Amino acid sequence: MPWTKAIRKLAFDLKADAYALFLASKDPRTPWYAKFFAAAIVAYAFSPIDLIPDFVPVLGYLDDLLLIPLGIALALKLIPDLVMEECRERAKEKMKRDNPVSRAAGALIILIWISLVLLLIGWGYQMVANGQGSQVEIFDVDNLPA
Repeated sequence: MPWTKAIRKLAFDLKADAYALFLASKDPRTPWYAKFFAAAIVAYAFSPIDLIPDFVPVLGYLDDLLLIPLGIALALKLIPDLVMEECRERAKEKMKRDNPVSRAAGALIILIWISLVLLLIGWGYQMVANGQGSQVEIFDVDNLPA
């Protein structure tokens, strides 16, 4: 099997596991702490927007390559094996038919980015309002040698 097909299969299996976690988080046999953790991982995995955008060098893909797989692996350990087996089968069938996306998680990520931008704007405004933003001096004109 060529390496590109292997990567596609790995990505499909990862998404299928994430969707199986979503199904497991709704199952009454899953403990409450596993439901909470699984729901958070699934929301982020299926969010159309990343917390760290992919165009940021190295860090942009770090969440996709490390955080999501590690989160899924931890969540899989918290959920009973029987529940996960059933949910994996249902997830693979569903994934073959359509591609699930979490719009609520996307909205949350957008809200986080807007909050960060507003905080930076507020911080910059305070710097300028307190006179700190206009005190940029390359050299002191008053103490130039004669």
